Amino acid sequence: MSAVAKSPSSLAVAVRTEQSVVFLAAEGVLDANNSAELRDSVMNAMVDAPSAVIVDVTALQVPDDAAWSIFVSARWQADTRPEVPILLVCGGRAAREAITRSGTARFMPVYATEKSAIKSLGKLARRGFRHAQAQLPANLTSLRESRQLVREWLTNWSKPRLIPVALVVVNVFVENVLEHTGSDPLVRLECDGPTATIAVSDGSGAPAVRLPSPPKGIDVSGLAIVDALSRAWGSTPTASGKTVWAIIGPENQL
Repeated sequence: MSAVAKSPSSLAVAVRTEQSVVFLAAEGVLDANNSAELRDSVMNAMVDAPSAVIVDVTALQVPDDAAWSIFVSARWQADTRPEVPILLVCGGRAAREAITRSGTARFMPVYATEKSAIKSLGKLARRGFRHAQAQLPANLTSLRESRQLVREWLTNWSKPRLIPVALVVVNVFVENVLEHTGSDPLVRLECDGPTATIAVSDGSGAPAVRLPSPPKGIDVSGLAIVDALSRAWGSTPTASGKTVWAIIGPENQL
């Protein structure tokens, strides 16, 4: 086992590998000053494509629930491996509830013990996870191309019922990237069981924010439509900008 202490941030991460699983154990206080270090530790653990990365956060103090999103940030980094599952271990019930409130549990399961996390690996290996991605240019042709790609991917994965909503969502996300950031959109699609996650990354650190609804009339802004059509959506900062994502299921229909 090797431990890396991050001074003066009061954060330490111990790393060990058993068979094909990488285990991280973080302790200290997680805050804005050291969150990038923890994110990078998780990303580095995924480089060699292990069968899973298990992160024990039982000894981690997190004063602000929003700081848990650093694990989602690691998940959405363009250079990580989406097929490698990240599992969190947290012995404290209150902290597990905080992780769930932060939305992090939408993207990675949380277990009370390392033993229970290890026991779940067989089931995760059989889950039929699918993913695809494409880097598109910063011009209007990417609107049509992103829709074509999403339609093709979902058709190949036998998910035709998800196509109509997925096309609306990816169009909103790519249009926002082109209009507000001018960067090249990275389009990603993931399927896990009955749900699909549509995600678009860009080079701007400004979060995607839904504008307040008008006092009268119908709110037809792009993100308002995404909010109405998805189980959940969000904007997660990454090292190179941000990723805007939405999770849809068979109940989300036009």
